[in-house]
Amino acid sequence: MKILFIEWASFGNADMKDAFTREGHEVICFPFSNKTSRRDSKIEASLASRLRETVPDAVFSFNYFPLISIVCKSEGLPYISWIYDSPYVMLYSYTAINPCNTIYVFDRALCREFNDAGIKTVRYLPMAANTERLDAAGFPDPEYDISFVGSLYTESHNFFDRMENLSPYAKGYLEGLMNAQMNVQGYNFIQESLSPVMEELYQALPMDPNPDGVETREYLYAQYVINRKLTGLERLRLLKAIAGTHTLDLFTLDPDFMLPNLRNHGTVDYYSEMPLVFKKSRINLNISLRSIKSGMPLRAFDIMGSGGFLLSNYQEDFLENFIPGVDFEYYESENDLLQKIAYYLTHEEERRAIAKNGHDKVAAAHTYRDRVREMLAGL
Repeated sequence: MKILFIEWASFGNADMKDAFTREGHEVICFPFSNKTSRRDSKIEASLASRLRETVPDAVFSFNYFPLISIVCKSEGLPYISWIYDSPYVMLYSYTAINPCNTIYVFDRALCREFNDAGIKTVRYLPMAANTERLDAAGFPDPEYDISFVGSLYTESHNFFDRMENLSPYAKGYLEGLMNAQMNVQGYNFIQESLSPVMEELYQALPMDPNPDGVETREYLYAQYVINRKLTGLERLRLLKAIAGTHTLDLFTLDPDFMLPNLRNHGTVDYYSEMPLVFKKSRINLNISLRSIKSGMPLRAFDIMGSGGFLLSNYQEDFLENFIPGVDFEYYESENDLLQKIAYYLTHEEERRAIAKNGHDKVAAAHTYRDRVREMLAGL
């Protein structure tokens, strides 16, 4: 098949293009920006012209873009998109129901939500890893005991801290809500609990649904404001607890974040540096963004695909493909996390065996080539 690849600065570009090519398909790239508005007549015309010139069998993009769907519908071509971000508001565009679409999400609970609403263009597909590329980097000896690669949500996109005019009631309500949610894994009740303070939230930080979307204000505030803040608080709490008794290596966007026993290395390059962190760490933490309902984030596949030992919060979708204590491990609370860190740091052979099992299972059934076959079979 001939695939028109919508190329923007996304994770996985090189791995996905390689997978298409190695599966025997021709890849043609179309430069794009994920900052493009939902409608842009100039870009739409350029894409339509490119489609007529190259005559592909399908169009592919990481994440979903209404503009691309509109053009594919007009040109009568299948549009395959694979969303790895969460939350992702453009999924709620009216264009999602366009019959040209096959939209893959990595979160089964989110997929179920759309399917139950009668939207069948949305399907479930877990993320993946390119184990051949990752294996080529070798398997160096451990250098770090415990590592965390990820955002602390202390950066400029922290909308929660911009709401300076909330009443004491609203502040107390949100703090109590976040504290309650922090103690619950596997179910997020933030969005359904915001109605008592919605008007104050809107006055403090106006956010409106997109004209071509079905997302609600509750969705926007829950997923882009409250859950991001909650995730930052949770990660900070857990990192502080770990650093209280262990040396912790952090790889994050915020270069100024410091704790006793914590070594902040700053950011790492996705392709050249991050896999080496996972390989050199005895324990790799995954603390999922709270807007992810049940899915396994891309970082979990990156860790296991690199041959690293994964210790994650509980996410239901893990259990469909991986076995706790065999392929990875999960924690249920802060105390459980600390206990499992202590255990696996002192049970090296068991830890190494679990890391190998996780790697081998990803290599056997969860590579980008596997996903390419699944996507194209679904057309």
